[in-house]
Amino acid sequence: MNKTLTPLLAVSLLCSSATAAEVDLAVRGRITPNACQLQLADGGVVDHGKMAAKDLNRDEVTVLDQYRRQLSVRCEGPTYLALSTVDNRAGSALVPSLHGLGLINGSEKLGSLAFSLANPVSESGPMRPIVSGNNGATWNIGSAVTHGVLTSITYADNPRHTPVAITTLDAQLVFYTYIAPSSTLTLTEEVPLDGDVTLEMKYL
Repeated sequence: MNKTLTPLLAVSLLCSSATAAEVDLAVRGRITPNACQLQLADGGVVDHGKMAAKDLNRDEVTVLDQYRRQLSVRCEGPTYLALSTVDNRAGSALVPSLHGLGLINGSEKLGSLAFSLANPVSESGPMRPIVSGNNGATWNIGSAVTHGVLTSITYADNPRHTPVAITTLDAQLVFYTYIAPSSTLTLTEEVPLDGDVTLEMKYL
């Protein structure tokens, strides 16, 4: 509560000390008439189990098995929405646009985690994913689900890349896991894969 009041108090004092100045304050937002619930099978957890360090590629990235988790969205009425992520291991990914798997010895990047949206189906039938890298100003073909990008859906036969409102959505979230070349890692002890990502659903 104090964090909310402090900036307003600072503005008030500033205006009092400089009566010739004016500061405009604005509060923006939107209230959507329809709420949506997002669910992911198995709690969105993927466990690759144990793997031997000797089985990793020494000088190339090792690609682990793909996993899929069923994703479902249920809305009270037709709603425009999109998916995005927050990387809770930011700074540890081999590729900045992907998600990290943690660090070894505080500096060695263990690998990367990526996601895509596959086989989306709404109450209207088959759909296809589209993505926006500019907060919805424009949309393009794509299925990646990642931070800094919005991933929405449109009709499968829609020639335009524009989101459509849906009431239900069933799809698969595909997990891609990559391990850094073993020559770049200290693997003298057991190392956990520590990917931690928040999947966000946003109203458009």
